[in-house]
Amino acid sequence: AALFPGQKAIIASGFSETDRVKRLLELGACAYVRKPYTMETLGRAVREALDR
Repeated sequence: AALFPGQKAIIASGFSETDRVKRLLELGACAYVRKPYTMETLGRAVREALDR
């Protein structure tokens, strides 16, 4: 966020990294999508991020 103000970020991971994901969301990441994900799930996360 500091390098690119206004940049939207979505976290995608196949691992259960609860503390790390929580921290990234606190820092401004828009969403967390767990792998494997469908295009519908990813698309919904992207739409929600863009609508913020």
